[in-house]
Amino acid sequence: MTTKEIKSEIQKSLDKVPESVLQDILDFLKKAEKLPAERLSLMKDLRDILSEDKDLLERLAK
Repeated sequence: MTTKEIKSEIQKSLDKVPESVLQDILDFLKKAEKLPAERLSLMKDLRDILSEDKDLLERLAK
């Protein structure tokens, strides 16, 4: 996907998101602007691991 296509998809999603969530999204984006690319990559990797292993983590938490 091109940058333009991604931005278009983000805008479509933002139009559907409940208003109560918009401030959280804005805060996240503002924080992301200030982070170095290396840190953003680490955050993405961690998010991927957590989502892939969600079931395992939930079982371990019990």
